[in-house]
Amino acid sequence: MAVPAALLTITASTLTACGSDADGSAASSKGSTVTLVTHDSFSLPDELTARFEKESGYTLKVVANGDAGQLTNKLVLTKDSPTGDVAFGVDNTFGSRALDEGVFADYTPASVPEGVGDYDLSGDGGSKLTPIDTGNVCVNADTDWFADHDLTPPATLDDLTKPAYRDLLVLPGAATSSPGMAFLLTTIAAKGDDWPDYWKALLANGAELTQGWSDAYEVDFTAGGGNGTRPLVLSYDSSPAFTVKDGRTTTEALLDTCFTQVEYAGVLAGAKNVDGARALVDFLLTPEVQEALPDAMYVYPVVAGTPLPADWASYTKRPTKPWSVDPAEIDRNRDSWLERWTDITTQ
Repeated sequence: MAVPAALLTITASTLTACGSDADGSAASSKGSTVTLVTHDSFSLPDELTARFEKESGYTLKVVANGDAGQLTNKLVLTKDSPTGDVAFGVDNTFGSRALDEGVFADYTPASVPEGVGDYDLSGDGGSKLTPIDTGNVCVNADTDWFADHDLTPPATLDDLTKPAYRDLLVLPGAATSSPGMAFLLTTIAAKGDDWPDYWKALLANGAELTQGWSDAYEVDFTAGGGNGTRPLVLSYDSSPAFTVKDGRTTTEALLDTCFTQVEYAGVLAGAKNVDGARALVDFLLTPEVQEALPDAMYVYPVVAGTPLPADWASYTKRPTKPWSVDPAEIDRNRDSWLERWTDITTQ
């Protein structure tokens, strides 16, 4: 699909407009700092940060708060005295909690690009959370490791519990990590009420849990760049594009294990710099930022028609039928699911 003509384009006037918040409080003026509260994996090319600052007149300050799950917890705990103006990285596995807790203020970009509405989480047209990127959380395999050990990689969730793959899987925990929560939801979608038994079998087969994605992928995964010993890791369907060597990728995503994840940005309720926060949300939907997201953060842009890097077309595959759980069901059951999951994983 071609990029629509209505695609949001940020101009100096839209970035520097001043006014008042919905509750009548004064919005911040041009020249001040806008503070972005986000997760540790947030990355934006320096030239785009400079562009935002030049066009808007705001100085961007980034405050990282661990994984997306930890970020959401921090936003909820500080909602009455927020540590920033705008947040990025709350996703569809944790987003309803942040909405229920009143973390975000009303704001919808004036011109929402085609395709973005498909990811509305709140059911109100996205008036508080604006989708920015998407991807599928999938188990990834180090195909070189499996070839060296003359072992066929697993393909399904059930394969991960088989003796042949004992002590080979590492994944971030569901309580502290949005990919980890996505995998828990994958097992719930696939196994229904039997998901606790699946987790018991997974742990009995030696699956290792970490605090977040970085620990799992960059430390414990054999193809993560460190000295890891586990050739199976929970990551993304895009990850194989980042393990290309000698014209081929050395990893693959197991497409029967995937769950769709969407990340959002939103203006924080009680933000000191409301205009700056709105300007940054707008900026994250511009063509330049959307096109930079794949290389910067391993994710797909939400704006339809955004060009992808050549390596992604060559080395990544997307699932045709990823697992999913309705956001309303997640909202109703998240706490009980996490409590049960914690009981199982801490025994």
